[in-house]
Amino acid sequence: MSGRWLSIIGIGEDGRTGLSPAACRLLDAAELVVGGRRHLDLAGDTPGEKMEWAKPLDATATTILARRGTPVVVLASGDPFWFGAGATLARSIPIEDMQVLPAPSTFSLAASRLGWSLQDVTTLGLNMKGLTPLIRRHLHHGRRILALALNGETPREVATLLSDAGFGDSTVFVMEALGGPRERIRDVRAKDFDFAAVDPLNIIAVDVVARSGAMPVPYTAGLPDDYFENDGQLTKREVRAVTLSSLQPGAGQLLWDVGAGSGSIGIEWLLAHPANTAIGIERDAERAARAVRNSVNLGVPHLDIRHGAAPEALSGLAQPDAVFIGCGSAGGKVIEVCWNALKPGGRIVANAVTLESEVALLAAYQSHGGTLTRLSIERAEPVGKLTAWRPAMPVLQWVSAKAYGDA
Repeated sequence: MSGRWLSIIGIGEDGRTGLSPAACRLLDAAELVVGGRRHLDLAGDTPGEKMEWAKPLDATATTILARRGTPVVVLASGDPFWFGAGATLARSIPIEDMQVLPAPSTFSLAASRLGWSLQDVTTLGLNMKGLTPLIRRHLHHGRRILALALNGETPREVATLLSDAGFGDSTVFVMEALGGPRERIRDVRAKDFDFAAVDPLNIIAVDVVARSGAMPVPYTAGLPDDYFENDGQLTKREVRAVTLSSLQPGAGQLLWDVGAGSGSIGIEWLLAHPANTAIGIERDAERAARAVRNSVNLGVPHLDIRHGAAPEALSGLAQPDAVFIGCGSAGGKVIEVCWNALKPGGRIVANAVTLESEVALLAAYQSHGGTLTRLSIERAEPVGKLTAWRPAMPVLQWVSAKAYGDA
């Protein structure tokens, strides 16, 4: 392939014996071979110079780009563009400079060992620090999950998470060094996990089973209130569902959650799509810490909670696609700062329960248009031996979208 000086070759645990003749020729012709220490060892002796990936990986990409025009091979696990090095390289090197020879991915190998239909399986990469909680949102009875592990401790962390969330009867398969001579597959119920030693190179498969007390994370907005640790500073389920509907989360969008409280709005925004991001602003340190715990427990550990008071804490933040303002922060100055920061086409939603906050929302409505909606919720509760309706405090909600021509 003329002009394609960079070859990205997927290599498995069977090493050079699993490579195609074309891949072997490229490997032998390369002046530079780049990979992790394991990849370089799997490739065996090669005529060219060898170099291990440095951290951060983008730094190595710069070194590779400096060799442009000379034959370079980068070794990656399995499919380089599925949780692999391919995407890192493509950020700085044009795809026209590359030829890619993928090998079977670890997901493909795992599915073939278990007889699972890969298109029906949730695939996750837990192979970076702090990502194990991501599996939480995918725990639904009867579902199957394949997750790349960070290290030998990840399977135990996953089993513990399953048990804590009421999915302890799920079967956990620990699949080590797939495709090579050290391959080993073991299975155990999550609540009985007792594997003392696991190879750092492993993938975890979960056949999810829910029992009484399980707490699945639904795909619609409005999680049960008791899913959130809170001190009463919580947007209640029914109002939260309407609020998320008003915010209209889209893929890859950023939310500012001003007055985050227990973090419920930011958490549900992140649950709407895995590419979404959210920054929560909370002036109370204890509540900020609680919001962080809730985000981890509900599978979105990337919720970015900032301890501080608005509007000062909003300075320097990335421009949002949407803004939610809790009633405690609905002062006119905060609304104006948020409106000015909002991207054209973005949406702002503010909820108020006090008369003072309602005045601020009325002023915002008069300045920026949109809609004002009064939300009233009543729940049936015991009154002695009988049952009666107990109304919650009504909520005034202001919603407005910023026109594309607005400054």
